[in-house]
Amino acid sequence: MNTASDQVMDLIFGRWRSQTLSAGTELGIFDHLDKRRPKTAQTLAAELGANPNLLYRLLRAQAAIGLLEEDSSREFVLTDEGELLRSDHPQSLKPMVRLEEGPQHYALWKHLPAMVRDGKQNAFIREFGCMAFDHARESQDYAERFKQAMTSYSAVQSSLVLEALSGYDFSSIRTFCDVAGGYGHLMCALLLANPGLRGTVLDLPEVVGDVHELWATKLGLQQRCQYVAGDMFEAVPKADAYSLKMILHDWNDAECINILSNIRKAAAAPTRVFLVEHVVPEHNVPHFSKLFDIHMMCWGTGQERTETQYRSLLEQSGWMPAGAFYPGNRQIGVITGVCE
Repeated sequence: MNTASDQVMDLIFGRWRSQTLSAGTELGIFDHLDKRRPKTAQTLAAELGANPNLLYRLLRAQAAIGLLEEDSSREFVLTDEGELLRSDHPQSLKPMVRLEEGPQHYALWKHLPAMVRDGKQNAFIREFGCMAFDHARESQDYAERFKQAMTSYSAVQSSLVLEALSGYDFSSIRTFCDVAGGYGHLMCALLLANPGLRGTVLDLPEVVGDVHELWATKLGLQQRCQYVAGDMFEAVPKADAYSLKMILHDWNDAECINILSNIRKAAAAPTRVFLVEHVVPEHNVPHFSKLFDIHMMCWGTGQERTETQYRSLLEQSGWMPAGAFYPGNRQIGVITGVCE
């Protein structure tokens, strides 16, 4: 049984694990291994252009944290966890590792004590002198890391949304707009699950103009899904229902009310809005959202919120709070509002 000291030591050295994992994704180690054919460090080093001795030590450490298995011949294969870090895995987490452990997000965390002291969040401003989305326009490396991470995680998020809304009655909804919906993964998932729906994805011109990434094209849904260039802070298209997936947590309360008010102005009653977020439990319950909230403190002006806080944002924007829906693991929540 771990003592309190063991648990604290485990927390202290937690970054060693994530950086060991990150080094593997940057070097391409997981893409050069599988679960069936063992390889030595020497073989991998030749494939990767790496030093075999230092690579062996890294592989050994990755085995120690459960990403690889080492046999008596000092050969390595992937574990189930390691497979999730391959580029070709359908639910690959490699892009998320490259974003969260990459140089930009890693640099933000050193500003956490100062932000808490002076009450001014947003370490991107402190570190890079601009907001995260502005930095993405200046840094191709960050833009690519962010884009790939958001795309790779979309499948997981869409699956959780469908599970949360599995019993929801969509029969009265004809047109559905995903606001700031990126390449449209969630919209397409909803269209596939509800054949009577037609969808619109609103996002910035540079996003919807990236035609090779659009999910409606990949999935053959062009006839039921259109992409519209626009800015949610200015106006949104008319629809019977709207969704915002992991959008409001990027912004402070005033900015969220602006977004929700713009949707309310466009809404042709009766209309529904679906807020997909990591919802913070009200009480002393351990939950990923409480750690994600610290990341958001570093990343920008936003935060993770409780169900009560999301209901308040809806009310202040002219919506009537309706229900809340969760998948089995409660990793995310779908908070709904209506206008009559």
